[in-house]
Amino acid sequence: MSKWTRYVCMIAGALALVLAGTAAATGKKGAKHAPRFEVDASWPKTLPNNWVIGQTGGIAVDSRDHIWVLQRPRSIAERYLGPTLTPPRSTCCFAAPSVLEFDQAGNLVQAWGGPSDPGFLQSRCTAAMGCEWPETEHGIFVDHNGFVYIGGNGGPDHQVIKFTRNGDFVMQIGKSGMRGPSHPITLAPNGTPLLGRPAEMDLDREANELYIADGYQNRRIIVVDATSGQYKRHWGAYGNVPSDAAIPPYDPAAPLPQQFRTPVHCVAVAADGLVYVCDRVSNRIQVFRTNGTFVKEFRTDPNTRGNGSAYNAGLSPDRAQSFLFNADGENQHIWVFMRQTGQVLSKVGRGGRQAGEFTAVHSLAVDSKGNIYTGEVDAGMRLQKHANLGTSRRDDDDDDDD
Repeated sequence: MSKWTRYVCMIAGALALVLAGTAAATGKKGAKHAPRFEVDASWPKTLPNNWVIGQTGGIAVDSRDHIWVLQRPRSIAERYLGPTLTPPRSTCCFAAPSVLEFDQAGNLVQAWGGPSDPGFLQSRCTAAMGCEWPETEHGIFVDHNGFVYIGGNGGPDHQVIKFTRNGDFVMQIGKSGMRGPSHPITLAPNGTPLLGRPAEMDLDREANELYIADGYQNRRIIVVDATSGQYKRHWGAYGNVPSDAAIPPYDPAAPLPQQFRTPVHCVAVAADGLVYVCDRVSNRIQVFRTNGTFVKEFRTDPNTRGNGSAYNAGLSPDRAQSFLFNADGENQHIWVFMRQTGQVLSKVGRGGRQAGEFTAVHSLAVDSKGNIYTGEVDAGMRLQKHANLGTSRRDDDDDDDD
C-alpha cells in the first residue's frame, strides 16, 4: 500500500469516527425524546360536602408534591348552587373554597379562602388587615417554606397576596383598585409596587425574589423581595423598558412587537437561572437572565389568533429540566418543547370533553415525578392528572438519576 493510500485510509477512518460521534450525540444514544402521558381519570377524588369547583385560575405543586388549585367560585352557574338560593332550587351543590390542596392520590387535604369559605373575608382577609381578596382569582404559587401566593385578573385586581399554607394572611403586594403603569414604578400605600392584574408568580429561591408576570393589564415582569414585597427591578419584551402604548392586533404575517401584548401570562425561573415568560397572544415564550437581559425567544403556534397559544412554562423535574410544557387553551393541547432549544417534540391531548381531552385548558403544573396537572376555564371547569409514562427511549446512563 502506497503512502498516499495509507493517508487516504487514515483520513477516512477519522472522518467515520467523527460522524459516528455526531450520530450518538444527536440521535441514537443520549437523545432526548418526548415523555409520554396517560390521563389518570381517578384523580382527583370526589370532593366532600357536596362541593363543586368553577374555573381554574391557577394550579401549583409544592415541595411535598401536593397539588394546589386556585378556583373561581363566582364562575359557577346558579343551577349548580341550588341549595344556596332562596328558595332552594335543588339539592346540588355548594361552591368549594377558592384554594384547595390535594395529595398525590387526589384526596383533598384542606380548602380555604375566598367568598365561598364562610367567614374568611370577614375575619381572615380584610381590608383593615391589608388583605384584599381578588375579584377573579388568577395564578397560584407555593414556595419551599409553604407560603402560598395568589393573584387576580379581575378589573380591580392589582395585587398579589401571600398566605401561610393554612390560609393565614402574611402580606399583600400592590392594592386592589389602584393600578400602577408598566413604567415607571409607582408604589401602593404599603410601600410595595402597584401592579396591573397580575397573572402568575414564581420564586428564585436562592435570591429570595418573587417574579410576577404582570399581567393582564401591564406588559412586564416585575421582581420583588419575597419577604418584604419591596421592588427590585422590572423589564418588558426583549429586556426593553416596558410601555403601555397600544399594539395592533396579532397578525401572523406581521413582525413581532418590541413590547409584550397582554396578557403576560406566565413566568418560570429555571434552575440554571433562565427566566421563561409567556407572551400569550403573540404566541411566543421569551427567555431572560434574572437581571432582565434578553437571551432568546421561541414560538408556540405562530398561526394561532384569538387568545393565543403561549399559556404556561412548566418545567420537567429532571436535573437538566430538559422539557418545557405549555397548556395551549386556544388549540386545546399541551405542547412539549425542548427547554434549551424551543424545539417542539410532541403534543398531548386534543379538544373535547372526554378524559385526557381539553375544554379551555388554562393552567398547568408538574410534580417531581414528571406528572402534569391541568385546570380548565370557561365551560371546562375541570382538573386532570396526566401520568408520566417515561420516554420512548432511555437517556444516557449519566442521566439515570435525573
